[in-house]
Amino acid sequence: MPAYMIVRIKVTNPEQYKEYIAVTPGILARFGANFIARGGETVTLEGPEETSRMVIVEFPSLDVAREFYASPEYQEAMKLREGAAEVSMVGIAGV
Repeated sequence: MPAYMIVRIKVTNPEQYKEYIAVTPGILARFGANFIARGGETVTLEGPEETSRMVIVEFPSLDVAREFYASPEYQEAMKLREGAAEVSMVGIAGV
């Protein structure tokens, strides 16, 4: 069953953050993941205005999403965004 990773990002250093977004697509691809949405236009339909960068990634399963996150490649990539962004990342099983 597919799963999704929903990410909210407050970018604090855009130049440094570009280094992180340059390497993550290749790592995601190795786990069979696909971007559904990646920093596109957003509109707040209800609740407080959302101003964060939003990303949605589809994985083959929630287990694969966990494997991606724990992988040495991604753990190394995360170092590139240290000090460049505040991130909230949630995995959710699809229906």
